[in-house]
Amino acid sequence: MSLQMITPQEPFPALAKAVGLTDIYLKREDLHTYGSHKGRSIPVMIDHYLKEGSKNFAISSSGNAALAAALYVKELNGCPSKELPASDSPLHLDIFVGIHLAPNKLAKLKKLEDEHIRVLTKERPLQALMAAANEGSTSLRQSTDDIALIGYKSLAEELATIPKLAAIFIGTSSGTTAQALAQYFMDAKVSKMRTPVQVHVVQTSSCHPLSDAFETYDGEDEQSIANAIVDKTVHRKAALVPLIKKTGGYGWFATNDKIRAAQALVREHAGLEISTNSALSVVGAMESAYRTWTIDGAAVCVVCGD
Repeated sequence: MSLQMITPQEPFPALAKAVGLTDIYLKREDLHTYGSHKGRSIPVMIDHYLKEGSKNFAISSSGNAALAAALYVKELNGCPSKELPASDSPLHLDIFVGIHLAPNKLAKLKKLEDEHIRVLTKERPLQALMAAANEGSTSLRQSTDDIALIGYKSLAEELATIPKLAAIFIGTSSGTTAQALAQYFMDAKVSKMRTPVQVHVVQTSSCHPLSDAFETYDGEDEQSIANAIVDKTVHRKAALVPLIKKTGGYGWFATNDKIRAAQALVREHAGLEISTNSALSVVGAMESAYRTWTIDGAAVCVVCGD
């Protein structure tokens, strides 16, 4: 059973003032044991399918989900008594990555390769994942599996402890994390106990199918420096967009210039270096302030990881 860790969530008054909001918290999912917010969900998925008898797993990923999967599989294989009967060890994991995966992410994954974990570069990694699933491997694809939503409950519960939390901003690809957060805060029992919490998604200048549901992107279709936002299909769109609207949230766009500006603001006013993908959430907060979006309380930007 995966053990969830609590990641830091601290207020940064100087950053809030620079952005133009009353309060901003940074949720440091980049400090999670499994490397990012994906570490909330991927281990839960593995635990679920492990109980059903799965031993061979496969994942197609732009980096963070694959890293979480590799770290957790390696952990389980190294501690058979923790979760796996000795007769059932070890687990096997195939990681399919694209030919354009960022070198730093590929290097992290390659360091975790062993006789049970393979990193395979493919021109079409999603098709390779589907083929592996057809051959008997268990897919860890979050975008089409609602088991993935369960793991993000712990993230929502931690965020809910932020005083006067009113809005969450998160860089979004498949929408799985955003859907889980929105569902949690829209749940009747939760909503009765607290003020409404807006969920805002932020996408890039090169991949923005969710944000397009809120307004039409009229900027330059540049190749984004935030390379984790890659899902152009977004199977969760039909469910997620109405949820976001019900929370009072929105879908924002982040150009490269805005991403760099967000990184610079965080560096200057919070003393932190954050990745381009993590900076998407800060861009969303900046855009909401520029549009004078009504946020009656604290906003949290999810620093997701690389």
